[in-house]
Amino acid sequence: MKNNTLSTSHVTELLYQALETEKGGVQIYTTALRCALNEDLKKEWTEYLEQTKTHVQIVTDVLKGMTLDPETETPGRKIVRHIGDSLVQAMEMALRGPDLAAAQIVAAECVTLAETKDHLNWGLIGEIAKNAGSDEAELLQQAHDKVEPEEDEHLYHTSGWTRELWIEALGMPAVLPPPEEEQDVETAIEAAQAKKSRAKKA
Repeated sequence: MKNNTLSTSHVTELLYQALETEKGGVQIYTTALRCALNEDLKKEWTEYLEQTKTHVQIVTDVLKGMTLDPETETPGRKIVRHIGDSLVQAMEMALRGPDLAAAQIVAAECVTLAETKDHLNWGLIGEIAKNAGSDEAELLQQAHDKVEPEEDEHLYHTSGWTRELWIEALGMPAVLPPPEEEQDVETAIEAAQAKKSRAKKA
């Protein structure tokens, strides 16, 4: 059912935050790759970096399609940028430490934190598309359908990596690459099932 009470200002704010999240994601993945030691993880993050660069362009095109200036600053956008910069700084700090394996875990945690916000953004964009006017709905739905499945993978796979890298560091049997990657999960239910299945492999 269409909702004629959509808050235009909040829709616009979310889209600007989505753009800033993707732009921050490029910097986060670039830094995370400097922390990555595991070759499978490097390969995965390299792929995600390229996808995130494409996401920046997709959100930029959405904003332009809605006659919005992609360079417009908003209070929420500033906060998203600050959080992204903080995650990059955390990884830089870890890289200066003596334990490179620990830096890899820090990077996985930072990517997971960033992708949690990114995943939320695209879930909300999908909800807006269901309730927006026809022109905006089509524009948003097309962008959502391109990006959201990749965001699912980014979040659930990296969450699995973070868990297994911690388990390895704790001296317990780890499953690397994690079941989330091996099973190519794309939903929360699949991620939960993959996590449960690790007990049989560890």
